Amino acid sequence: MTPTTIYFDFLCPYAWRGLELADVLRRDHAQTFELRHFSLVQGNHPENAASRHVPIWWLTDQASDGGSAAQSGSLRAFLADQAAAKQGEEARWAFALALFRAVHQGKAELNEATLQAAAQTAGLDLARFDTDRQDDQSRADLRADLAAAAELGVFGTPTFVLPQGHAAYFRFANLVPPQQALDTYQLYVSVLESDARIETVKRAKRA
Repeated sequence: MTPTTIYFDFLCPYAWRGLELADVLRRDHAQTFELRHFSLVQGNHPENAASRHVPIWWLTDQASDGGSAAQSGSLRAFLADQAAAKQGEEARWAFALALFRAVHQGKAELNEATLQAAAQTAGLDLARFDTDRQDDQSRADLRADLAAAAELGVFGTPTFVLPQGHAAYFRFANLVPPQQALDTYQLYVSVLESDARIETVKRAKRA
């Protein structure tokens, strides 16, 4: 079964809600998903404003301890997630969700202590995790994700890319209750596949 791709950024609470929904779908409804990274810091960088599909400024070219807190925190988180993926799909999902929950539910800073705590919560081999984070391959894998996202035209997270090629940003105002997960996802898919070509649905602020 061809998986649905989800582009996400650990900085984004909407991406967290999207991954929580996807986790219910894959565990309870046999849906398959592939996780890939999109950097909001890179996407919104001033040097990329005129050329989003071919970025000039790349997050992967930056030092892990340089720039703003968002820049350095997201880069370290992405590289940590790439390292977690080397321990298998379930380990990767466990790490991603643990980190998202720590940051957006527990209000922890996206720093080294939070990364280590998420790795421990996910049950990772911590020695291997630390070694793989320093591997150049983790940075190369991240670069490939960011390049694919730029080529596709991703601009926000989470962006779901269906097996048929339909892709859209889906902003979740709240966590979707597990019992509503399948209906919510099927509604989203039907909108993307509709011949109506609906581009934007945005509620009025007081509605």
